[in-house]
Order: sequence, then C-alpha cells, then structure tokens
Amino acid sequence: MNPIYACLVALLLLLPAPALAASGSASDGDTGPSKAALLKSADLWATIDVCNPADEPDTVGVRGSMPGTGQSGEVMYMRFRLQYLDVTTKVWVELSTGAASEFVSVGAAKSARQAGRSFQLIPVPGKPAFTLRGVVSFQWRRGTKVLLEVSRPTTAGHKSLAGANPANFSAATCPIG
Repeated sequence: MNPIYACLVALLLLLPAPALAASGSASDGDTGPSKAALLKSADLWATIDVCNPADEPDTVGVRGSMPGTGQSGEVMYMRFRLQYLDVTTKVWVELSTGAASEFVSVGAAKSARQAGRSFQLIPVPGKPAFTLRGVVSFQWRRGTKVLLEVSRPTTAGHKSLAGANPANFSAATCPIG
C-alpha cells in the first residue's frame, strides 16, 4: 500500500464555496474571446485558499477562477481535485478516494466566475506530513457540447472572492499531517 494512503483514514468532500461573478459581462452580440485568449487570461487560475487553519483543521480548500466568453447560452463548469507529492518519485499523484468533485456549474459565461471546494483529510497520528496541491479542470459548454476544456494546478498569489481562510490566503501547496 502506498504510504500516503496509510496516512489517510478518511477524506470527506465538504460543501462548495459559492460561485461569484468577478467581472463585467460582454453584450450578446460579441463574438467573445478566442480560445487562446481564454487560456492566457489573468482570470484563469487555481489556488489553495484554505490550508489547515486552526478553525478548520486538516482542511484544504481549492478555488478556481475562469474567464467568461461573453456568449449567451454558454455555461462554465469546474471540477476540483487533490494530488499529493510522492516524495520518492517527486511526481504529483491523484488521491484515489473522495478527493475530487464532479464538474459543477459555476454560472453563465457572461463574465468571469470563481468557485471552490474544501476537502477534509483525517491523517493517521504519528505518520509524516505530506504535501498536497489542487488541480481545477475548467469547461466552457453550450448545452452538452464541451467547447473548451483545460486544467490548471494551484499556484499562489490570487485573490479569492469568498472562502479563503484566513482572508486573502493563496498558496500553491498545503502540508497536512
């Protein structure tokens, strides 16, 4: 058994932080930004906004931001998941149980949106700490058709509109254990 799994007794997906509009919207007549512009947008990011604070022990919050296309009829979705750093191989590995959400709608693609998920881990006492990061997958859809999908690992230096603990916290990784 991989040692990281021995460190976890349970992993629970907590309630999501709300999606919030982060910028103004474009008019219905606009053709919207190109796919390349969306992928290079300063509004496209992922961050750790909760990392084991005293009032939420062993909790990791992952938050994402994605730019809107300005197109009516398009909806944006995010999926949140956790990875741990395998200290032997120095490779990020997906946690296998309970450490990923389904894709959740974060709203119409009229403007940039933020949303997040918190995960509570229960480490086994006496086991070494491990390093986690988040990965957010972003989708822009029209109906059931995925127009564009991209994933981003968590990085530091972002402004969460809600849910950060403490306020304005933003990190690339989070040690737990």
